[in-house]
Amino acid sequence: MTMSFTSHTLHLTARGTDEASSWYQKAFGAEELTRLVVPDGRLIHVQIRIGTLTLMLADEFPELKSFGPEHFGGTYGAIYLHVDDVDAAWQRAVDAGATVIRPLSDAFWGEREGQLLDPFGHRWGLTQHLRHMSLSELQELTNEAFAGHS
Repeated sequence: MTMSFTSHTLHLTARGTDEASSWYQKAFGAEELTRLVVPDGRLIHVQIRIGTLTLMLADEFPELKSFGPEHFGGTYGAIYLHVDDVDAAWQRAVDAGATVIRPLSDAFWGEREGQLLDPFGHRWGLTQHLRHMSLSELQELTNEAFAGHS
């Protein structure tokens, strides 16, 4: 299969990309599409797909200033997966070894969601839409939830 990209392809660097690809397959049902190995055995490109999300994974390449989250002491953001059955997806990821950051719960903004940390230092949010609400209702609920948090 040749490499293919979408307008929303993410690139993640990790220590142990081979293990990361296997873990994403087990935890999130990812499908590995392609992989390229440099002569010293490091992976420069592993393309996987989780639902409609395309990820490119690579090992750390210090000579290219490319490091995973562990190098920096953590990650700066989260990747969110919107799924139809968040409880089942959550359990699958936890069973695969994900660390719970924020437990799965019904959130005020109308979704059931939580956050996990994968074994490679990347933060994942899993979410399922529960109910629609107007922007004004959402703003009111946001104000209530954050009252006194200045």
